[in-house]
Amino acid sequence: MITIAVDAMGGDYAPTEIVRGALEACQQNRHVHVILVGNEPRIKREIRKPIPNLSIVHTDEVIDMDENPSQALKKKKRASIVLAAELVRDGHAEAVLSAGNTGALLEVAVFILGRLRGIRRPAIATFWPTQKGYSLLLDSGANADNKPEHLLQFALMGSLFAEKILGILSPSVGLLNIGEESSKGTVVLQEAFELIKRTDLNFIGNIEPHTFLQGEALVAVCDGFVGNMVLKTAESVAEFLFEVIKKELTKRLHTKVLSGLLKPTFRAIKKRLDYAEYGAAPFLGVNGVCLKSHGKSKARAIKNAINTAERMVKSQIMAELTHLAEELKGPSFALTKSE
Repeated sequence: MITIAVDAMGGDYAPTEIVRGALEACQQNRHVHVILVGNEPRIKREIRKPIPNLSIVHTDEVIDMDENPSQALKKKKRASIVLAAELVRDGHAEAVLSAGNTGALLEVAVFILGRLRGIRRPAIATFWPTQKGYSLLLDSGANADNKPEHLLQFALMGSLFAEKILGILSPSVGLLNIGEESSKGTVVLQEAFELIKRTDLNFIGNIEPHTFLQGEALVAVCDGFVGNMVLKTAESVAEFLFEVIKKELTKRLHTKVLSGLLKPTFRAIKKRLDYAEYGAAPFLGVNGVCLKSHGKSKARAIKNAINTAERMVKSQIMAELTHLAEELKGPSFALTKSE
């Protein structure tokens, strides 16, 4: 039995959609035990009958989406997101999941679970639909400002994750940049290029955004500021295009008929672009399985996020990441790995 602690109060649709997603996951998989952390009376209103592999840890404290993470964590020691992480730290759960305040979850992950020794910065790894399937982008927002060695570690962790969770042997790794030449980009990117090139990774060099979306790199590496901007821009562009197409197709009678015929196609496209397919993005580099769901996640996304958490625990990814972190302690790692 794999136990997953879920912040029931995190997200725009909490606790209703969080609880429903947890219920679906528990009903479909009896080998998963979900601990919902949050306001017990509100959680119980969403549960029609007891489920043996679902339990509740009560707390009245919640960190809202718009709260300052550091200030909120100092005041709310028993916030749902805090208690969920403590369950993992204390060995009562093997993974923590939240759709709540990203900054708060990151601070909780770092200060309660702790960083893996040897990992200098954790990274958020998001799944991306490409022309060839799905790829991984990291960092997607954990760190706004990075050094070359941080990008090197993101590349190593991302490659390991793609291999163990996505089942891809020797996944291709690219450094997101404004051009393919090694001389392109900032000094940080140029130095990161040289560091990553010296490893045994399947490094294909610098990649531009269109190359990433074509699926040429199964792992794309960038700093958290760029990754978060790419993530939010892509979401906005997708929503914008769907709205424009919808309005144009419903303007005239003959296009309305066409719209009806195209509905199955649009549904298929929307499903490919939907973040709910994987449900959550993992924080790599912290001492425990920690996943962040989108703030607008509904039941399907939460159910899939719990499934992703289960796969991560089963894959023994933490043991692999810990071993990688031990290797990274050596000061000459980047220079000697492939020389």
